[in-house]
Amino acid sequence: MYAIVEIAGHQFKVEKDQKVYVNRLSAEEGDSVEFDNVLLVGDGDNITLGAPAIDGALIGAKVVKHLKGDKVIVFKKKRRKGYRVKNGHRQYLSEIVIESITASGAKKKATSSKAEAKPKAKKETAKAAPKATAKKATGKADDLKKIEGAGPKAAEALVNAGVDTFEKLAKETPEHISEILSEASSRLAHLVTDTWPKQAQMAADGKWDELKEYQDKLDGGIEK
Repeated sequence: MYAIVEIAGHQFKVEKDQKVYVNRLSAEEGDSVEFDNVLLVGDGDNITLGAPAIDGALIGAKVVKHLKGDKVIVFKKKRRKGYRVKNGHRQYLSEIVIESITASGAKKKATSSKAEAKPKAKKETAKAAPKATAKKATGKADDLKKIEGAGPKAAEALVNAGVDTFEKLAKETPEHISEILSEASSRLAHLVTDTWPKQAQMAADGKWDELKEYQDKLDGGIEK
């Protein structure tokens, strides 16, 4: 039996006992994780397609370890401008092993302390959302896109969760920021937020020159 499942914004074809490298997950090493965005399940000649996901299908896996991928060289050049920039990047990854593939009738369960904490986080988000909306409407929300590594979608997710100023973002932990992004969209789960509170603190303090110098040393929000 095999399945095609979306994990942290990417689609993978997986089988039982297979090792897969995915974008960094918020779970700890040794934790059991589940993925319910299963797009296809194949069992011999029987193939089940989702629309887009299969209701009741579930992939169970275990986080083996966290690591960094191979270095990728990013070279930028502008013709006749004398502009050349060379940077290296290593993606933050998680190695997982597929433990089970359930085609139907499964229910996703909270299997770790972090998973148990998510309903509480959602509740807090629901309470904070009206304040964030009101602040955005009056134009007082900070432009969180100025944080290196945070694009428009990530900034929108933070504002919707009530984290709408640099001062609030500076008080958050990278782990909680990643939780907010993962809950907003699986396509934001791969973002590495380790430097976001530090950047936000500089912005909140008005240290824009210092922030620019610091961001020049970052690559997608990650320290080189």
